[in-house]
Amino acid sequence: MFKSKEEFKTAYIERLETLFGQSLDESSMADKYVAFSALIRQLINKSWYQSNRQYRATKEKQVYYFSMEFLLGRLLASNLFNLGLTEICGQGLKELGINLSELEAVEQDAGLGNGGLGRLAACFLDSMAALQLPGHGCGIRYRHGMFEQKIVDGYQIELPDNWLKDGYIWEMRKADRAVTVKFGGQVRLAEQGGRLVAIHENYEPVVAVPYDVPVVGANCNTVNTLRLWSAETNHFDLSSFSKGDFLKAVEQKYSLEATSQILYPDDNYPEGKTLRLKQQYFFVSAGLQSIVRRYKRTHGATPADLAKIHEKIAIHINDTHPALAIPELMRILMDEEGLGWDEAWNTTSKTISYTNHTILPEALEKWPVDLVQALLPRMYMIIHEINERFCAALWQEYPGQWERIREMAIIGDCYVRMANLAVVGSHSVNGVAAVHSEILKKEVMSNFHQYFPHRFTNKTNGVTHRRWLAKANPKLASLITETIGPGWLAHPNELANLRRYAQDPAFQASIKAVKQANKARLAAYIKNKMAITVDVNSIFDVQVKRIHAYKRQTLNALHILDLYNRLKADPAIDIEPRTFIFGGKAATGYYLAKRIIKFINTLAQVINNDPVIGARIKVIFLENYSVSLAELIMPAADVSEQISTASREASGTGNMKFMMNGAVTIGTLDGANIEIRDEVGDDNIVIFGLTAAEVLNYYKYGGYNALEVYQGNPRLRLVVDQLMNGFLPASPDEFHSIHHSLLRTNDEYFVLRDFAGYAAAQEKVACLYRDQSRWQAMAVNNIAFSGRFASDRTVAEYAIGIWGIKPVVIRES
Repeated sequence: MFKSKEEFKTAYIERLETLFGQSLDESSMADKYVAFSALIRQLINKSWYQSNRQYRATKEKQVYYFSMEFLLGRLLASNLFNLGLTEICGQGLKELGINLSELEAVEQDAGLGNGGLGRLAACFLDSMAALQLPGHGCGIRYRHGMFEQKIVDGYQIELPDNWLKDGYIWEMRKADRAVTVKFGGQVRLAEQGGRLVAIHENYEPVVAVPYDVPVVGANCNTVNTLRLWSAETNHFDLSSFSKGDFLKAVEQKYSLEATSQILYPDDNYPEGKTLRLKQQYFFVSAGLQSIVRRYKRTHGATPADLAKIHEKIAIHINDTHPALAIPELMRILMDEEGLGWDEAWNTTSKTISYTNHTILPEALEKWPVDLVQALLPRMYMIIHEINERFCAALWQEYPGQWERIREMAIIGDCYVRMANLAVVGSHSVNGVAAVHSEILKKEVMSNFHQYFPHRFTNKTNGVTHRRWLAKANPKLASLITETIGPGWLAHPNELANLRRYAQDPAFQASIKAVKQANKARLAAYIKNKMAITVDVNSIFDVQVKRIHAYKRQTLNALHILDLYNRLKADPAIDIEPRTFIFGGKAATGYYLAKRIIKFINTLAQVINNDPVIGARIKVIFLENYSVSLAELIMPAADVSEQISTASREASGTGNMKFMMNGAVTIGTLDGANIEIRDEVGDDNIVIFGLTAAEVLNYYKYGGYNALEVYQGNPRLRLVVDQLMNGFLPASPDEFHSIHHSLLRTNDEYFVLRDFAGYAAAQEKVACLYRDQSRWQAMAVNNIAFSGRFASDRTVAEYAIGIWGIKPVVIRES
């Protein structure tokens, strides 16, 4: 590490000149970024090597976290923070005429995820390293992210997210660790050496090449690994090229490499479905092959050694996407390592654990049997056998209960049900918030809970306070440290010491000043990007998350329209000025979500240009929501919109990030909102709407009439009618799908039912904000109680309760 800024400056200039053969004055900002990052990578590599070496030497149990997404954000700033080099490097760069923030902004956000699932995985990796736990990630190195979002005439336009166009300084290609993943073909059984073996023939081989990204622990020497797999081939059909058939010459190469080409291909088409399933098996197979190979080098390669893999390895699957880890580990243990079925099953089920992230039926993955059979014939054979044995065991337990067995079967109605497979093949199944876990046990997976009563547990989500408070909000972090000392950085529960300052006028003034500075920073970004001036003294009311009907951006937008109607009817009405800020992407094939984006932007067009309204209301939709943009938005938020239909959001993590930054939640009793309410108390949060129990009761027994609610509330009826009556400057059928979802399909997510309660809650927010002393006390209390939602706590619970791993202190090399 650098002992002084002078030492750093000397090393930096030397690295820049060595890499590019030019002076600092001649270098572009991109060159300066690459040289700086390469220098930091060199420091990281020493600890990375030592961590891997010590893990092998101690032979302690390690965990591998399998996830389709790892939404890392920019790594330069977080690596500097975790290494304790931000101040030295920042000062040294300043003396060289370089602004560290501008240098950090050169880095592209890694296009490895989309939303909360990927951000949670990144937080967990950060916490594992900070807690000195031997834990690593396994995912896909997508060449393109989900997409780059542009808003054109109010519509979402999707452009390629070519985040790798300039390379990725933090990754290390490990071509010598490549493995082969097999697709298609046929599997035949044959007797060899007195046992039945599976022989896979005529398959399509795809080479999986690992790219390793270091995960740096804060204030320790631990550096873990995120291994990302890339589908690559050197195939080139020279014969076709020579004959002038240039497309054919590269056709197979592009076909094979498509496996890791893009995050979440549109699965509304058969080709997209096939590619998604192919991606899931690709990284699961590659990851497990790599893990088993490493295990054999360290712990032994006999069948008896492999039967004990669960004693040294834990595999955690983040939602159902990696559920094929169960049959794939069975395949490796049986087909390649010679274990019998019972031994392989015992080992597999003790190795793998599963986190469920949703109860939405469309998100509980299932794949057509014929697709699985054709693409993954050996996987289907093993899944079929698991299903047969499981159903036989169920028959013994529940003789004659055909409907129960049908619901619990892994294969049913011509589909392979991945959630059922994940539950059956894991030793632990957890939800991600208390209410979510209870719904799993009592509703969605009640049959499984009755059969496996000790398998289900809860692990409420958390977010890393290092990125989402210390890095994203340095002014607030400095104020906290000045007030209660630096201990909260290592022990976030110490944030609770802020409670005694909640009523302190001087501290309230400091908190408000920090918030205003962050609001001014966001306002400048909005002005620069959108040419819209927003009032920094208005309430910044923020809803940023994936666009989805159950997250109810529609409810928010309808309330804004209602507020606009009231102001137009009586311009003298006394309201607190509001800046409503939205951000988020709609999946490429999700028509309704795209219309919600258009609705919000149409509202913005009307309201932002109305001279009567002026600056009293502004509506902002920030395009291309990302981790880096979230780091700008969340410190500036006054109000955190967490208004999903109760029971639909498993946990949420945005609610925790906003809370850490002093925003007050307006929300339903859904997911972790409930636990936030329990921590901060009813006086420091604004709750409205149906409860989870009431929603589930409606789903189960009926009794809800959306048309009746619509007809009974004149304000609500007006805004719903305005979707279709020409009030909004759009084509007559532009918002038909939204209108249809509210009235013709009986408002599945209870937007209309909760409208009146939401409007009243928004009035309460305005009243509370007018009393600035009260509001600042609420903000302080939210920060103070946010330590409970740090991912360090969550990961420590996983380590003890599920994975059975313990810290390994890495010595300096």
